[in-house]
Amino acid sequence: MPMVKPLSILRLTGPLIISFWLRSAFAWVDIFFAAELESLDGLRGLGDASIAAIGLALPFEFLIIAVWVGTSNGLTANLASAMGANESERIEQLKIASGKIILVLAVLFIGLAAAIWAFAHTFIDKPMLAQQFQIYATVLIGGSALTSFWAILPDSVVKAHQDTRGTMWAGLLSGFTNLALNAVFVFVFGWGILGIAISTVLGRIAGLAFAIHRAAFHERRRKAAMAQPKPGRYTRPIRTILEIAVPSSMTYLLMALESMAVLFLITQLSPEATTTSLLAAWAIFDQTLRFMLMPAIACSVAFLPLAARYVGLSDIPAIRREYNSAMRASYIYVLFFVLPLAWLLGPWLADVLSDTPATRGYATEGMPFLPLAVLAATPFFLSRSVFDGMKKPRPGLWASIIRAFLFFLPAMTLGYFTAIYLNVSPMFGLCGGSVIALALGAQLLKKWMERFLEGHSIHEDVSELN
Repeated sequence: MPMVKPLSILRLTGPLIISFWLRSAFAWVDIFFAAELESLDGLRGLGDASIAAIGLALPFEFLIIAVWVGTSNGLTANLASAMGANESERIEQLKIASGKIILVLAVLFIGLAAAIWAFAHTFIDKPMLAQQFQIYATVLIGGSALTSFWAILPDSVVKAHQDTRGTMWAGLLSGFTNLALNAVFVFVFGWGILGIAISTVLGRIAGLAFAIHRAAFHERRRKAAMAQPKPGRYTRPIRTILEIAVPSSMTYLLMALESMAVLFLITQLSPEATTTSLLAAWAIFDQTLRFMLMPAIACSVAFLPLAARYVGLSDIPAIRREYNSAMRASYIYVLFFVLPLAWLLGPWLADVLSDTPATRGYATEGMPFLPLAVLAATPFFLSRSVFDGMKKPRPGLWASIIRAFLFFLPAMTLGYFTAIYLNVSPMFGLCGGSVIALALGAQLLKKWMERFLEGHSIHEDVSELN
């Protein structure tokens, strides 16, 4: 049977970009509706406090994403391998093992939600901000434990069957459901930030339902077309998943740590009069950056199985070609999309999402840094996926540790205090420090990847000569 040529990275990435953008739009929808709360309730400062509360919840939401993506990567990789080998027993083992992992995650994050509800006012001394954060974070994290984590299994099955369009449609359903419920809960029922959080959770149920349906469809087809299955069972199926899931999750957890460091700098070091405005402005910048980075993250998700396929074919030059193709596409994306949006529409976006002149000013100052931040971060995501595709997750983890502790934390701190010393906006210091740290981390991992691929190619050439 002739070997099927792998699809290009750009073709594989397309549906995932749509899906990831829509998933990122969850938080955008929340911010847009949070900005309207002050005009609806007539309570001064409620809009900025609500946006700041969403910003404070971002690291916890990123923690959920980290655990979700890591577990999904570990499960997807092993499911795809077992499907390719026609090992039906191992497939069923993986499904049962993933259910146990998901149950543990759900219990842990429900406990985290309860802790936030109990101690929010202890750690946040601004009553309005503490109340908005307490409501939003508790519902979002507790609700995610009951909805998002259970989507790991069906979503992994869909991806293992190479159905990226199914992932896209799940994102579409979740996004539109979230938007519709936000409008009803906020404008019709008047539930405020509680309605915003509930609509986000319920929106994810729509995506979960579609993923379950799509996964069942693929599994029925697989079993109907299955030849005589090969015998084979995992000795420790949970450990098999976690061997890939843990390093992958840790990479994203360190990104959450970076976000927490920024929040610590703002809440502990900035003057009390500007804390809420700076928090709200950073939430706008941070969420905008995450949205702009979705194509890079989607490309990295598509790159993992593609790199693994080329490793199996002993075609290391193809990995370099696809990497370079992805980077060229990123340059075009930044030039024709991110740059115009940041420079032309950035001030308008800051104005729409801000309730006070201070927040508006800080948010506007951060927008020009977006193109630089996207260019700086993209090589990190792609290089990490190359290592994961070669079943070498540790370089990506070590690079993340170095970036967080040796680059990010010092650069952000230095940037903040440098801005204060020069008597300029602290937003310049925070954004500038972020760009520098992202660039240093990306270049470190990129150089590591290039040397690794070069060494791998030399090893293969010697093996062929022998």
